[in-house]
Amino acid sequence: MAQAASRLRQLREAAGISQRELARQIDQDQSNVRFWETTGKIPRSDVLMPIAKALGVTVEELLGEARPKRVLSPGGRMRQLFESASKLPRSQQEKVLAVLEPFVSAHANGH
Repeated sequence: MAQAASRLRQLREAAGISQRELARQIDQDQSNVRFWETTGKIPRSDVLMPIAKALGVTVEELLGEARPKRVLSPGGRMRQLFESASKLPRSQQEKVLAVLEPFVSAHANGH
């Protein structure tokens, strides 16, 4: 619980706003913000999004989860090639994989 309490306080302080200002931005009493920060109790679900927005974080970060990582996908010609290959019949996709997998395996460590 103390970890959740300190997280909310840390995020608020990192955003450079007071308890009073956070309360004003989320349309809550300052006593609620103080309660959440001192007890570690999680605010009601309808308040989580406004708090996250006011602090400039995601709800996941507010709850202590890591920021979701961006999934990188190939761009340009490579993406077009993979999209086209994904529309081929399964037997043709297998042939593409048979060529690509050994090539990627052989060259992956050499960067």
